[in-house]
Amino acid sequence: MKKFRIHREGRALICGTVLLLFIINVALFMLHPAEWILAISLVVTSLLMVFVTYFFRNPVRVLEIDDPDFIIAPADGRVVVIEPTEENEYFHDQRLQVSIFMSPFNVHANWYPIEGTILVSEHQKGHHKGAWLPKSSTENERSLVVIETPSKLQIAVRQVAGAMARRIVTYAKPGHQAHRNTHLGFIKLGSRVDMYLPLNTEMFVEVGDAVRGNETIIGRLTVDN
Repeated sequence: MKKFRIHREGRALICGTVLLLFIINVALFMLHPAEWILAISLVVTSLLMVFVTYFFRNPVRVLEIDDPDFIIAPADGRVVVIEPTEENEYFHDQRLQVSIFMSPFNVHANWYPIEGTILVSEHQKGHHKGAWLPKSSTENERSLVVIETPSKLQIAVRQVAGAMARRIVTYAKPGHQAHRNTHLGFIKLGSRVDMYLPLNTEMFVEVGDAVRGNETIIGRLTVDN
């Protein structure tokens, strides 16, 4: 049986939620001592507590892979975009955009998709439109992380907030190393993660595919650019 772990980003919120729900139940019982009202309240608050705890689950995933050019899914979710696009925040040229939409029921930890040196880690404020919308990549609150691989190829990972996601956490720091099996960050509630890859990247997934963070191989970089 796998051990259930809670992500560090959720520990304080879970404790606060437990305290708040306890206070609500006590207050409700004092105001309306009927047993059926308390029973309904306990069921509703218990389901809410289960969801909050489940949302912040932190599965142990260790990927052993020899090829340093394999790109691993940085997040759980479904592939919603694979297309050439103009990336105008950092590269200012055409890149292959691969976007993964994360529902509130997906694991929301984000992993580094590849190993290398972190060149950029920037957070930008923005809107909180639906993460499935194309403009969310450039108009929503987001964080951009650029990684240079040992073969001197550069890829970008963008964490994008959604309509419900109100906080993006990014652990990446410029000058630090990105390692496989390591968290890049965490996004709270529904959101998406975009990757900007060289145009000649060999892809192993298609739009509509479900992927698992730090498990699914997205594609492979072609060193000879």
